[in-house]
Amino acid sequence: MSALPNIPRTLSSRSSVSVVVPSYNHAQFVEKCVRSIIEQTLQPLELVVIDDGSSDDSARVIERTLKDCTFACEFVARQNRGLSATLNEGLHRSRGEYFAYLGSDDLWLPQFLSARVEILVKRTDAVLAYGHAYSIDAGERIIDCTTDWAAYVDGDARRMLLTTLAPLSPTVVYRRSAVERYGWNEDAALEDYELYLRLSADGDFAFDPQVLSAWRQHEANVSSDPAMMFRERIAAQQRTGQSMGLSAKELERYKLLATFRSAQEFMRQGQKKRALELMRGSWRAAASAGEAVRMLAGLLTPNTLIKSRRTKRRQQAYARYGSVQT
Repeated sequence: MSALPNIPRTLSSRSSVSVVVPSYNHAQFVEKCVRSIIEQTLQPLELVVIDDGSSDDSARVIERTLKDCTFACEFVARQNRGLSATLNEGLHRSRGEYFAYLGSDDLWLPQFLSARVEILVKRTDAVLAYGHAYSIDAGERIIDCTTDWAAYVDGDARRMLLTTLAPLSPTVVYRRSAVERYGWNEDAALEDYELYLRLSADGDFAFDPQVLSAWRQHEANVSSDPAMMFRERIAAQQRTGQSMGLSAKELERYKLLATFRSAQEFMRQGQKKRALELMRGSWRAAASAGEAVRMLAGLLTPNTLIKSRRTKRRQQAYARYGSVQT
């Protein structure tokens, strides 16, 4: 472990951003992740990499890569404690005015920190800044982009979040004073949704339409478990509803909408029996009659055809966007 040097807090706010990498069994990807931070046009104040008990070669790869870091960095390797605990530790170990974390399988494009920090410097009412992201495969090929489907908002994000649309974590830079009020719930399996809900009651989400991040899709993604996502979203809404000023009636309405959104996810993954169970009690929560009809059509579509369409959409995205170049 290398200690952070005693850097005075006289740096400009533009450079006072701390970055944390929570690492877990991503030896194949973590070097590119860390290098995408080292190569930022706005260098962070500090980088803290915490390996959360990886059983692969992650620790060795990280130590080797950090030798090329030109700013303050720290590496911690310890037993597994989970993602939320790792993020809380990273927040505690860092001190920048702004805070960002990057999963060890994800990437930032070179202008990421510069663009997001600039927004937070200007938007003093914002608790975080976020934007669009590419989805990439193991070979950095772009297979999706949120610009093609996500109706993100600038300002009050409560309604957006309660419809279960939330920022992807690699796109976010937080204002430390905001995130320190809550930290990450270590009992929650979905680390960021509850924090987003709590922060949305405190200030604006500043939206930047630029695509400056890449979120990597693979079988180990949390989002590949729709049952867990469903449970965690409902639980987070229940825990934060009062602080967000929601009545019991409003909370129930959003619970039905979250149930319908989960039915859609089960359907897309071919788990149609579970999708139908959830849809029966929640179809009235669909945003429109057309959305409900499309859901029904999906339930009637053979899984082989759904899979074929998904593959085709990924191929079209790659043809349109190419690969990520950090």
